[in-house]
Amino acid sequence: MSLIKNLYGPFFDLHNWQTVLTSGQDWMIILSLILIECLLSVDNAIVLAAQTQKLPTKKEQEKSLFYGIWGAYIFRFLLIGLGSYLINFWEIKVIGAAYLMYLSVKHFWGRAHPHKEHSSKKKRKLVLPLFWSVVISIEAMDVVFSIDSILASLAISPNPVIVLIGGLVGILAMRGVAEIIMRLLEIVPELEVVAYGLIALIAVKLFLTIPAIDIEIPAVVFGAIVLLSILGAIIVNRIKNNKAGK
Repeated sequence: MSLIKNLYGPFFDLHNWQTVLTSGQDWMIILSLILIECLLSVDNAIVLAAQTQKLPTKKEQEKSLFYGIWGAYIFRFLLIGLGSYLINFWEIKVIGAAYLMYLSVKHFWGRAHPHKEHSSKKKRKLVLPLFWSVVISIEAMDVVFSIDSILASLAISPNPVIVLIGGLVGILAMRGVAEIIMRLLEIVPELEVVAYGLIALIAVKLFLTIPAIDIEIPAVVFGAIVLLSILGAIIVNRIKNNKAGK
């Protein structure tokens, strides 16, 4: 009980909340954390948008993101309390990287072998309904991706309340980015190939950050790759549409 009190006690300290909410300096830190959360969550947004495409209707896609955001808030609260221990959980990154690579390979295998993919879908029965399978997948990815965000945030401010506020607002912004990517996927179908290619890159990026390797792809470089990939897909889509119109 004393360990739980030490980890989560600051969240229930009303004086701590009052100090944070009335301090201009703390709000500057919170704004910095929101920006960091958005930058570190670009890869998360790509994965979320690609995962929601499994659902047949726009309503279900948006609903899965809505459920996902509340689950992300709960997990973020729990994980911030455990922040001092997260640096030892490199195994989670390995599992997350392997799962992301599996998603990418599975997608491209299905595109290359559509008949085999179709027959396997007929034989395979889902343990959970498709909607809840997608929601659980979203939550699992939130846990994996939140580790870097939390560690970066705790390095800036040791106050868990500040980290929590910055993280929660950042998650909301990240979900907005995911919805934009979802709409782009509808307008430019070629982006689905780009999305799963980026998921493979994200898997490599995540794996490289484990302590044994410790190589970090700068957020600026990764962001540039994402923007160039999206731009390339849009150009290809325009060329195809122009040829079809002739």
